[in-house]
Amino acid sequence: MKKTLSLLALAALSFAAQAQEVKVGIGISGWTGFAPLTLAKEAGLFKKNGLDVAIKKIPQKDRHLAIASGDIQCAATTVETWIVWNANGVATTQIFQLDKSFGADGMVVRPGIAKISDLKGKTVAASAPGTAPYFTLAWMLKKNGMSLKDVNIVNLEPQAAANALIAAPAGWMRA
Repeated sequence: MKKTLSLLALAALSFAAQAQEVKVGIGISGWTGFAPLTLAKEAGLFKKNGLDVAIKKIPQKDRHLAIASGDIQCAATTVETWIVWNANGVATTQIFQLDKSFGADGMVVRPGIAKISDLKGKTVAASAPGTAPYFTLAWMLKKNGMSLKDVNIVNLEPQAAANALIAAPAGWMRA
């Protein structure tokens, strides 16, 4: 099986790139935690270290496919997603952590929802199982005596969920 590289392999590539420029495709989402990659590219840090980096916005649910196909060589993603990719045959190596979340995760809800238990029986959007938003939703529910079975989950990426929340009926929420 061909072993592919994750975002974390960039550090190792920079050493090899000293002699010649190496082309690297990095898959990211629009999440602000990945902004340092765009900033590094714009500041010329990759080029300075011999890397010709192309940053491609790819939804989290598709980044493993882009790695498996060779379209990208690295992916910025969450640890739990990386574990799922490897468990499902997309062999990658994690070499560094780009961002830590210290309580920045949250849930956007409509008026009338004052606590997590108010979500019982409601429709809630979260990215696909195995993603950070889905894991966070499950954790929030569990911490409040509930489970994923207590809500109706619609799998949507953040931008689509935000658009749906604005247009949706009052019983619909976003995790």
